[in-house]
Amino acid sequence: MNKKQAKVDLPSGEGTISTRVEKKQVEERLAIGANVVYETIRREGEEELHRPAEALAWSALAAGLSMGFSFMAEGLLTARLPDLPWRPLITRAGYCVGFLIVILGRQQLFTENTLTVVLPLLLRKDLPTLLRMLRLWAVVLGGNLVGTFLFALCVGKINLFDAQTQQSLTEIGAAHLGASFGTVLVRAIFAGWLIALMVWLLPGAESARVSIVIIVTYLIGISGFNHIIAGSTTMFFLIVTKFISWRTYVMQFFFPTLLGNVIGGLSLVAALGHAQVVGGKE
Repeated sequence: MNKKQAKVDLPSGEGTISTRVEKKQVEERLAIGANVVYETIRREGEEELHRPAEALAWSALAAGLSMGFSFMAEGLLTARLPDLPWRPLITRAGYCVGFLIVILGRQQLFTENTLTVVLPLLLRKDLPTLLRMLRLWAVVLGGNLVGTFLFALCVGKINLFDAQTQQSLTEIGAAHLGASFGTVLVRAIFAGWLIALMVWLLPGAESARVSIVIIVTYLIGISGFNHIIAGSTTMFFLIVTKFISWRTYVMQFFFPTLLGNVIGGLSLVAALGHAQVVGGKE
């Protein structure tokens, strides 16, 4: 086929593209639209809403255990680096480990579900969908917390690491304490926002999935934002080692962090993402 035969009839103002090959190359490089991302996440949410509770629970338990590796990696890095101002820039890279395992392994993490399973509810707005969403949230959150507690119990009660590493783990946990309810809430909103935004970015990421997970979760770690599952591992470690009480965990961390993560995932990403796609069709 010569160049003249390969010409494509394009409307005026289409640009400099003149062949089918060139047009195909352009289409392959175009980012997928917001509606495609929305539909991909919505379908994932529909599948999750109809999964058996037992399957959700086992997957959530695995995710809770996996998230413990973020705490462990950060503690190991902290123990082996000098206490200098630049140390957190490296140690917080360990925070990404658990998220990589959970997300690439397709395990159930509570903050991801503040986006995926909400989209079907926003679309249908009916009671059965709401009840299925609440059931999924309860099962996943419970499974995640049990997994993180088991991991913290193992690290806290068994001498897996040297004294310096154990001290570093305690310091990491203690850094989550002392802030007011409002401060923890706002930090958790940003964490929920970023995690849900990461889920929104992944459908179009292709080969950049690992990079997106690392960049977003590293930002959460370096900023000191509160994540209900990753942070619970550190809090449970402090409980197991009798550094804090259950009441301190519940009042100073659990309630404000859970509320903030949900607000961040729902209002700042799910609702806005839903509005830009569905609102544009009305």
